[in-house]
Amino acid sequence: MDSFLSQASIYLAAAVIAVPIAARLGLGSVLGYLAAGIIIGPILGLVGSEAEDLQHFAEFGVVMMLFLIGLELEPRALWAMRHHLIGLGGLQIFASTGLLAGAAIAFGHTWQVGLAVGLALSLSSTAIVLQTLSEKGLTRTGGGRATFSVLLTQDIAVIPILALLPLLATAPLTSLSHDGSIQRGDGAADAAHHSLSLVEGMPGWAVTLMTIGAVAFVILAGVYLTRPVFRFIHASNLREMYTALALLIVVGISFLMTLVGLSPALGAFLAGVVLANSEFRHELESDLEPFKGLLLGLFFITVGAGINYRLFLAEPGDVIGLALLVILTKGTVLYFVGKAFGLKGRNHWLFTLGLAQAGEFGFVLLAFSLQLNVVTPDLSEKLLLVIALSMLITPLLFILYEILSNRMKEAHVEHTPDEIDEEGTVIIAGIGRFGQIVHRLVNASGFKTVLLDSDMQAVQLMRRFGVKSFLGDPTRPELLKAAGIAKAKVLVVALDDQDNATKLVADTRRNYPHIHIVARAYDRNHVFELYKAGANDIVREMFDSSLRAGRYVLENIGLSEYEAAQAEQTFYAHDRHTVRELAGHWIPGTPASENPAYIKRAKELEKDLETALLSLAEEHVERSR
Repeated sequence: MDSFLSQASIYLAAAVIAVPIAARLGLGSVLGYLAAGIIIGPILGLVGSEAEDLQHFAEFGVVMMLFLIGLELEPRALWAMRHHLIGLGGLQIFASTGLLAGAAIAFGHTWQVGLAVGLALSLSSTAIVLQTLSEKGLTRTGGGRATFSVLLTQDIAVIPILALLPLLATAPLTSLSHDGSIQRGDGAADAAHHSLSLVEGMPGWAVTLMTIGAVAFVILAGVYLTRPVFRFIHASNLREMYTALALLIVVGISFLMTLVGLSPALGAFLAGVVLANSEFRHELESDLEPFKGLLLGLFFITVGAGINYRLFLAEPGDVIGLALLVILTKGTVLYFVGKAFGLKGRNHWLFTLGLAQAGEFGFVLLAFSLQLNVVTPDLSEKLLLVIALSMLITPLLFILYEILSNRMKEAHVEHTPDEIDEEGTVIIAGIGRFGQIVHRLVNASGFKTVLLDSDMQAVQLMRRFGVKSFLGDPTRPELLKAAGIAKAKVLVVALDDQDNATKLVADTRRNYPHIHIVARAYDRNHVFELYKAGANDIVREMFDSSLRAGRYVLENIGLSEYEAAQAEQTFYAHDRHTVRELAGHWIPGTPASENPAYIKRAKELEKDLETALLSLAEEHVERSR
């Protein structure tokens, strides 16, 4: 116990120190965790084989992450993604497996060994990539969505791969260690502690049948058993029992998967998908999220701490060369697959560089292949080191992506602007959600609008609904002139790009001083920029909807509808006055938090608001008497 506690203290202390430093340097938490593992492992030698218990716990970070991913993907969502899953993800797996298997065969291995190696190395790191995408806010980009599709395909593909590997075995299963685990040596973090007590000695076809049976059991249990159990727990009225049940589901499924030689993470993912339609889905997510974050961090540390430095020092050229070969091979495949599916610019490079590494499921597949005697211990040890090294390089690949992204303009297809043959009283520049609502209200009230946008998809969407729109860059003077800006009464600026919106307001105010400009602002700083540029009315994103939500809150905590409406109107009027006041103290390019005059005036105005609202409340009290 003392040894376990000392090792746990070392791991947690390393994380607490290294991760914030890495985050402050802009390197991301994953690289911080990996660096912490390298420091306490190969460099300082503070952790050793006695840390194996912690490694078992750490592996549950990956298991829980896959379970939570599964909860977000109900079967209908998976069906809707089938083209990307089968096309984008499937093509990447087949092409990467083929090239890497061919390379292994070229190095003198049999086709069975080559295929097993190719399958293991074709899978990328779900843990590192998703964590990094989330931290850097890239999940919802085109490249992020394509990357997620491939990762999801790879996660699903592990099930048939695990079923296929026993068929590649040419000799009986290897003997196991006393605890039923596969040892990687030198304290390396083992992502695949499988107990094969049920499948040891079985022929390949029997192991495959056992695999299919285990998957079927997880699906049936998820559909028919979880709801009665959850209702039983709910009747106890003990909050901690929900957490216990959530952990039991993950741990129990993981144990079942290990009994038949399957990946616990894949079993958990499958269970998550099955439970995605359950009414208890959000309860499971909230209970497991804290465990997932901590354990996933420990997993990254064990990867760094588990680097076999003796093998690395003995053959540094071979190990580094193989790791770079894997990254280069997969990167090449990803580049052409992304190109074939229409990815361009930043999205294309994010897709190419983000998935070029091998991943944690490579540990699982290689350990399973070793137990099946598909690969030799020496080859397995070297490839495990290659996988770990490629995972260590991954944060550097994301840094390379950011460098490329900052130096390039977003690639896009240049479309020929439309010939504008209409003029209107109101010109709307930008037809996203904001511009569409303005158009519908104005047009339905009997006034002519002219819609402009440089986004072909937005224009095509409006045309599909029978709304005539024109493709072109609204910041171009000739386009506005053709739309009748000289005769129009109002220009609505609803562009997503803040700089373009400000430029359009400034240019229009300079060239057409008569026109009334209504502009959408992203935040208060953008309000000041648009105000300086000459906009007449400025609408902040979320402001009006947030104000209306606040009014609903007041109505439901004791105020009448009239009183809440008066408070809302007072706040609105005061905010407009505040913006005009603070505009005089605003300094372009200087954050408000670093502007003493701005802060001082903001505090004074906030006190004025409190006084006004308290006075209003006192009037209501007096009136009620």
